Amino acid sequence: MPHVFALPGFDLDAFIAATLAEDLGEEGDITSAAVIPADAVFAGVMDSRDAITVAGLPVAEAFFRALDPEVKIERLVEDGDRVAPGTDLMRLRGRARALLTAERSALNTVQHLSGIATMARAYVDAMAGTGATLLDTRKTLPGLRRLEKYATRMGGATNHRMGLWDAAMIKDNHVAVAGSVAEAARRAVAAGIARIIVEVDRIDQIEPALAAGATHLLLDNMGPETLHEAVALVAGRVPTEASGGVRLDTIRAIAASGVTYVSVGRLTQSAPAADIGLDFAQG
Repeated sequence: MPHVFALPGFDLDAFIAATLAEDLGEEGDITSAAVIPADAVFAGVMDSRDAITVAGLPVAEAFFRALDPEVKIERLVEDGDRVAPGTDLMRLRGRARALLTAERSALNTVQHLSGIATMARAYVDAMAGTGATLLDTRKTLPGLRRLEKYATRMGGATNHRMGLWDAAMIKDNHVAVAGSVAEAARRAVAAGIARIIVEVDRIDQIEPALAAGATHLLLDNMGPETLHEAVALVAGRVPTEASGGVRLDTIRAIAASGVTYVSVGRLTQSAPAADIGLDFAQG
């Protein structure tokens, strides 16, 4: 039985159809049609060439099943698993034309999502024991947010702000137009918004933001010493989130400052693709 992949807010069938349509165009897979006999069978193994945290195998499977509903697929690991270089991820056997047509779309997806999950896991490992939680951001590729945020979860991160609708996020440009941190926060409160995240980049902005109704403070581009000071001043009144310029070599010191969260945009914005391939394995 095929695995079922259900992700709230994500239409898997529409994603598969649009992605394949982009690749097939009007003429279809002219290479497979010319080179591969219609009755040929392909047996292959998808494997990782690097140490990775896996994400996206159910989506890859859906690509193959979309073009060959009778394909036989054996998933050898599951999303969220950490695997060593050379690990086989999936075996499949089915109509050669169909599977080779779906190959690139399936690999692109699992490479991208596994790259995100792998980076997220590295950041989670680097901050282990500090008590802080790793958050992702809205810095996602257009149309891929739900999938990319799924991948960060597979790597151990926590989703934060799925969109503009689920919390107010008052940043520097909002403050510039509103006139001050306090005025921007007051307006969000007056609008009846329950979750009000306010970005501050100076210690002297913290008390005005809290007094005006901030329910979460984003401490932007502050070093560990300043973060310690900010956390002490907030004194647990609201959650605190360190953000801005967080790297793998700096996240532990940032997380150890006592902040509740550390958010990292590069998880979805610039994670390198995992090296995963699909190779012919028929004896």
